[in-house]
Amino acid sequence: MGVITARRTAPQPSKAAPQELTWRAKLRRDWPLLVMNLPMLLLVVAFWWIPALGNVIAFQDYNPYTDGIVGSPIIGFTNFGLLLQDPQFLRAIANTLSITAFQLVFYFPVPIMLALLLNSIVSARLRAFVQGVVYMPFFFSWVLVIAIFQQMFGGAGLLAQILRERGHEGVDWMTNSDTFILLITSQTVWKDAGWGAIIFLAALSTIDPNLYEAAAVDGARRWRRMWHITLPGLRPVIVLLLILRLGDALNVGFEQFMLQRSAVGSAASEVFDTFVYWSGLRTGDLGYGAAAGLFKGLVGLLLIVAANRVAHAFGERGVYSRS
Repeated sequence: MGVITARRTAPQPSKAAPQELTWRAKLRRDWPLLVMNLPMLLLVVAFWWIPALGNVIAFQDYNPYTDGIVGSPIIGFTNFGLLLQDPQFLRAIANTLSITAFQLVFYFPVPIMLALLLNSIVSARLRAFVQGVVYMPFFFSWVLVIAIFQQMFGGAGLLAQILRERGHEGVDWMTNSDTFILLITSQTVWKDAGWGAIIFLAALSTIDPNLYEAAAVDGARRWRRMWHITLPGLRPVIVLLLILRLGDALNVGFEQFMLQRSAVGSAASEVFDTFVYWSGLRTGDLGYGAAAGLFKGLVGLLLIVAANRVAHAFGERGVYSRS
């Protein structure tokens, strides 16, 4: 009995911890993946990292014709100080942030609701037809989109003609600076909402159908199933896209605003990208324009980091997380 007890109480030998592979072993193991990613890495280096070194002209009195990057004198943060004193720059920042905030409220939820509506269509043929219709405007250029809106809501457009035929005064929303933010948001919704719904449709396809069946058996109706199953399933994607949108807050577009600048005036349509174009490229002050572009990138980075930390505080993964 003593031998048996000793055998039972004898400590089991501990398993040896797995040894960490050396970098040579990892290289021998992963070299096919590295070779496969090499072309993309070369593209990133050639078209992203190397051109990013040109941001040094934001700290120079840059003259591309005589001195170049090497010979232009360093002036430190002078261009940034001039930016913060420029009333046109401050107006562009205010317009950009107001448009971003407005579209976060009135555009960002639209692809989510559209995806929910498309997902609720039972007939596969009807769903495919509706998806094709709502996706199609995404492939239109902004020139065509604005031309369509001009024909519909311009001073000689369809809506104005119908109102005049009935004895009312015609409207011209395409030149009204007071409603410009509504106009560009409606254009964005019509053009991009269908395409933006694709991501949410993909997220909806990952939700387990058994959850809906179990909820229906328990007596949950459609709205309760959507609130307790669908929306929690979409929450990680919603948080991720919201963080990316906040990081892109100073990038509301260029072509859409440039095409309508002459109609509504620069006071309403001047945004960050058009300011960089007019102050940097058109005037030839490339150092000043580079400072504005670098300012935009730094603000976007800070917004992404801040929004990602807020997402971590609410228990979401966000864009990145520490391993």
